[in-house]
Amino acid sequence: MQLLIVEDDQAVAGALIDAVSAVGHEATHASRGSDALLRHHDAELILLDLGLPDMDGLEVLRKLRQVSDVPVVILSARDDERSVVRGLRQGADDYLVKPIGLTVLLAKIEAVTRRANMGSATDKNQISAGCLSINLDKREAVLSGRPLALTAKEFELLSLLARHAGSVVTREQILDQLWGDAFLAVSRSLDVHLTGLRAKLASPGMIVNVRGVGYRLEAPSS
Repeated sequence: MQLLIVEDDQAVAGALIDAVSAVGHEATHASRGSDALLRHHDAELILLDLGLPDMDGLEVLRKLRQVSDVPVVILSARDDERSVVRGLRQGADDYLVKPIGLTVLLAKIEAVTRRANMGSATDKNQISAGCLSINLDKREAVLSGRPLALTAKEFELLSLLARHAGSVVTREQILDQLWGDAFLAVSRSLDVHLTGLRAKLASPGMIVNVRGVGYRLEAPSS
């Protein structure tokens, strides 16, 4: 499993990397919150310290949860109830107080990963939403039996919206997953590709603009 360790203390980070590597995990290290926000894409689990030099770890967690559901385990010396409750309420999967035994840490990582994987789709390469069918392996999209001739970005955009059909996908989530720059700049490219996608779907109301938030795909029935 690929871990991202967000920790400004080099000695602590080194010990964590050695511990997880010893049991077969791969780990990368970020010492700043801003670096973590730009490098979270490939992580399957994040170990997050709260006392970072550029921003509070809870702010990092809040921004991560705008764009990603990657499991996050907080490792912090803050043991007050308020910090623990805030961390869990803002989306952390677990909260561990330093110092923590490495055996316990590894067990927690295993438990969080197991919970995150429960209920995952058995066929991750196929997405269905009403009469819309998407094959991720073949990169094919079919709507009511009609193949859609989509550009690469239009296909990725439709796949993302279809995966969350019926729920709002924020602009930040789209920009982060398709362009990787949600925390750097708002891209006008999204609007261009969205317009093209809507035209090719030729199904008014299928992609709903939720003003000030993002977009929702309503699964077509015919």
